Amino acid sequence: MSQHEKLVIVGAGPAGYTAALYSARANLAPLLFEGMQPGGQLTITTDVENYPGFPDGVMGPELMEKFKAQAERFGTKLVSADVTRVDFSKRPFQLWSEDTLYTADAVIVATGASAKWLGIPSEKAYMGKGVSACATCDGFFFRGVEVAVVGGGDTAVEEATFLTKYATKVYLVHRRGELRASKVMQERARKNPKIEFVWNAVVVEVVGDDKAVTGLRLESTKDGKRWILPVQGFFLAIGHEPNTRIFRGALEMNEVGYLKVRAPSTRTSVEGVFAAGDVADPTYRQAVTAAGSGCAAAIDAERWLGEHGVH
Repeated sequence: MSQHEKLVIVGAGPAGYTAALYSARANLAPLLFEGMQPGGQLTITTDVENYPGFPDGVMGPELMEKFKAQAERFGTKLVSADVTRVDFSKRPFQLWSEDTLYTADAVIVATGASAKWLGIPSEKAYMGKGVSACATCDGFFFRGVEVAVVGGGDTAVEEATFLTKYATKVYLVHRRGELRASKVMQERARKNPKIEFVWNAVVVEVVGDDKAVTGLRLESTKDGKRWILPVQGFFLAIGHEPNTRIFRGALEMNEVGYLKVRAPSTRTSVEGVFAAGDVADPTYRQAVTAAGSGCAAAIDAERWLGEHGVH
């Protein structure tokens, strides 16, 4: 037995909930798969100070609760499960959650992206206590202190440069002796008196007390020597990974795995399937841009369904 829906939304961050809000108000009665981490990346962000309409800031999880309540108010149906398999080769589209089959006239993919982590236990322990994977989101909280960024690409250099607005010093820790970042970015960083490079080193442990980060234990990639770098903040900038594993082979994506959309619309390579939020956005990755694209995807889906006689 399968359950049929006009519109299925996969993912419950700012993009998914906004798409649900708009499509529910358009009487499409969307079914939204929240997955096992409803709220997406914002649930691991403590203070959100750059979301419009909250002059005093708002906690990430609280903001997502408000998004969810608003989507539900207009009739969004929520499923607390992950979509584990899809078949977009024919219509209606087929989506499975374990052994349960759902069919849909249209689909919006809003599964987001996840920051890549180093894989050391201490980084998760100090998440929100000085460890962050988003300088744009959290840089403001590190005014007047010294911080470190790990990475060697454009993202790392960009984050390090951004953090110099707040921090007194930014250490850029890289496992090699030279950066992968573009020449322009490298030049900019080298000219910045607040950035200091720590070459040929890896972070083996985030150290701190009960409340906050106090430093990083580094290890030389050349001779294995270890030392402590005293910092109050630690930013990971080793890239993001779009959550698109289940869509491989079903939707067109770039070499990293971000879904390709037919800009300026949110249409994917399959007619009737749309993508919103970080899953299709390697550039901005902000809650407000994700919400905006969720709105666009809902409008695109509603119009497409209308053209195909589904109201």
